[in-house]
Amino acid sequence: MSADNLSINLATVRAQWTLPQAVEACARMGIRAVDPWRDQVAACGLDTAMRAIRDADLAVTGYCRGGTFTAPDAAGRQAAIDDNKRAIDEAAALGAECLVLVVGGLPQSSRDIGAARAMVRDGLAALLPYAREAKIPLAIEPLHPMYAGDRACVNTLAQALDLCDQLGDGAGVAIDTYHVWWDPELETQIARAGRDKRILAYHICDWLIPTRDLLLDRGMPGDGVIDLARIGAWIAAAGYGAFTEIEIFSRLDWWTRPGEEVLSTCIERFEAI
Repeated sequence: MSADNLSINLATVRAQWTLPQAVEACARMGIRAVDPWRDQVAACGLDTAMRAIRDADLAVTGYCRGGTFTAPDAAGRQAAIDDNKRAIDEAAALGAECLVLVVGGLPQSSRDIGAARAMVRDGLAALLPYAREAKIPLAIEPLHPMYAGDRACVNTLAQALDLCDQLGDGAGVAIDTYHVWWDPELETQIARAGRDKRILAYHICDWLIPTRDLLLDRGMPGDGVIDLARIGAWIAAAGYGAFTEIEIFSRLDWWTRPGEEVLSTCIERFEAI
């Protein structure tokens, strides 16, 4: 694996640059792919984002993010589906390889996680025909269980793959080491995802000890306790040979540093892995 296989999730440098600036810097530093966020695209406009990425000749390994299918009423759930359709349209315009989904946690005032997971399943089923028509695969991203209440009630790779089995073609998974590294079934489930050709995206960062902010203190690869080389070997053995994304939310560290330093460190750490 070389830096040619590296993609930068643009959240990693969201504090330093606008989307066009980040895209230009990535291309200048030899990075061949990016994954933009919807708010970054909205800030500069879809046409400007499309032109910046096209002019830099970068691949778009994913689009962050859709999802949030859980809501306390039918109107809220339909609004989520409608918004996800807009996200699919944007992803298609950008040439993204998939739409990454953070599925949603418990609806307001609810304690029924089973009902929330049913809403996710139903929302995905309602959205999938539109995604298939647009040729944008849906990448379900399981999040660490600490986010089950407010962000994502799909928390293991097995749960995400079970949903894919129910949904069929056009559904897959985004595997983020920050969220799944702890799972004792991870090797088995990565192999399962490979057999079923469900791996749509692979994101890496590290889990710091101590973690000072459970959302915004992700580590640069090599700075924490995740065995990224071993997980990467499992991913490769499963047949995934596309880009690996570095995705870091770091309010206390990496978002405070110059963007060029962040990108050069991403390249160095990726090559070391």
